[in-house]
Amino acid sequence: MKFYFAPMEGITGYVYRRAHAHFFNNVDKYFLPFIAANQHGSFSTRELHDILPEHNEGVVAIPQILTNNAEDFIRTSRQLQEFGYNEINLNLGCPSGTVVTKNKGSGFLSQKEALDQFLEEIFAQSLTKISIKTRIGKDSAEEFYELIEIFNKYPMEELIIHPRIQKDYYKNKPNMEIFKEGLALSKNPVCYNGDLFTVEHYENFTKAYPNVEMVMLGRGLLANPGLIREIKSHKPLDKEVLKAFHDRIYADYQGIMSGERNVLFKMKESWFYMIYMFSNHEKYAKKIKKAQRLSDYELAVESLFREQEIVEGAGMFSSKSIE
Repeated sequence: MKFYFAPMEGITGYVYRRAHAHFFNNVDKYFLPFIAANQHGSFSTRELHDILPEHNEGVVAIPQILTNNAEDFIRTSRQLQEFGYNEINLNLGCPSGTVVTKNKGSGFLSQKEALDQFLEEIFAQSLTKISIKTRIGKDSAEEFYELIEIFNKYPMEELIIHPRIQKDYYKNKPNMEIFKEGLALSKNPVCYNGDLFTVEHYENFTKAYPNVEMVMLGRGLLANPGLIREIKSHKPLDKEVLKAFHDRIYADYQGIMSGERNVLFKMKESWFYMIYMFSNHEKYAKKIKKAQRLSDYELAVESLFREQEIVEGAGMFSSKSIE
């Protein structure tokens, strides 16, 4: 099985990726948070730092592009090729309302003719491999049958299917019946993405779909950065390794960011997922969330690691009240 790390905007930037690869070294591909391709051909500061080769040494990094304009995609993919990238991922999955109203991300799925024309142009012109991360439709799962016919026209590196519609966001259960159909109908290699949060989830999935050779993990891997290691070895995440991973990210953010507030914001984003791994985590979560100074944050985190243990099989998604 190949394991991919899903792009999570605001969290899985190069600081996080480098630390994760250093301490865990078990991700086959890291997909970068999306680049919003534009007619000016320019990258934002965040995007540029994310794609710099020196920021991705030792990892297989796949840039992701968000656009519904073929010329912008082609221009941006050629720029990325100059940075040394030979695979580009197209974002047809983002469910954000501000993205969808522009007919981008999963909003593009409702524009079947335009999407087909777009794909025809980018596959004809691109000099890099192209993969696609998609939802199964915008308003209805039935849309997927027409979408898969479109996708099958083009020789993509892989089709990453998140079996929810746009309106689901991350609620409701993945539509595994449609995924099964997609697996059977797709002429391209298929990667699964969606709600693999624990070793048990993964094992149940592989029993049901033994022919799937690639899975993409997102929120589950943020909640438990050692999840892939647990899947492979059945050994729970060591608290000292998690502490070292945390300390590396924390130090690196302090090295590139000005102001305590910015650093705290980044760390709190990670703790939103990770905190649930610990027993009796509630009061520590409150202290971390309320911290306004790095010194207060450090005290809260130190006491958490000192006083609480990681609970095997725990995580924010093992609770029905969370999911």
